[in-house]
Amino acid sequence: MAEMADKCDGEVVMPVVFIGHGSPMNAIEDNGYSRALTRLGGLLPIPKAILMVSAHWLTKGTWITAMAAPRTIHDFSGFPHELYKIDYPASGDTALAVSIKQALNMPELSLDYHAWGLDHGTWAVLKHVYPLANIPVLQLSIDFNQPEMFHFELGRKLGYLRNNGVIIMASGNIVHNFNYINWDAESIPYDWAIEFDSWVKDMLIKRDYAALVNNARSTHSGKLSIPTLDHYLPLLYILGASDESDQLVFDYEEIQNSSMSMRCFRME
Repeated sequence: MAEMADKCDGEVVMPVVFIGHGSPMNAIEDNGYSRALTRLGGLLPIPKAILMVSAHWLTKGTWITAMAAPRTIHDFSGFPHELYKIDYPASGDTALAVSIKQALNMPELSLDYHAWGLDHGTWAVLKHVYPLANIPVLQLSIDFNQPEMFHFELGRKLGYLRNNGVIIMASGNIVHNFNYINWDAESIPYDWAIEFDSWVKDMLIKRDYAALVNNARSTHSGKLSIPTLDHYLPLLYILGASDESDQLVFDYEEIQNSSMSMRCFRME
């Protein structure tokens, strides 16, 4: 288990992690991406809980799962039967969900005891990172009515969890254009996808979060890479929850299916 630097009153500060999740098929395939996530699991500390922001739970208002045993949601269609048999039986943490609501003191943050669970943006990732499913998992929804800055600021508010044994993860894709997807395993990335993914990497290295929040869709490559914000917004939570003293580590870099960036990184 990786040694984590003490940054605040002797408390071990948990990392924040962004995972590009791509196709659900990555949950069952043995490829460079899945092996990178397995390696990542060996580098991350074992937290008390995981708070995951997934691109696949879009809501009015913000919700957090508060059930004791969240169900595994197979929120896709047309894939092999093997995918639908996967169960990720991680427990929830009702007390933690309640405490987050109290700490944030946001009227628009609601507790979900029944409706949702863990969608494939969560379990398809955690299946590789923490395969034993022995860590409680809470999922945070994305209020799709809110602008980009709202999500960055909410990530900042959630950052206190890092000092309380909770790893904050986000699962989406920096480049995600399903209209241009190429299912050929050997597909060549589009130039615009490479350009935008490289721009985001550069902004991350420079810590230019204002550009990532405000200017992502100001170029042709940005507009093609983010036709809708659902898969990009999870990134903003990680930026908000990060700290100036964090070290940036890129754990994986690839563009799959021509139009999906699988870039994964952590800040610790």
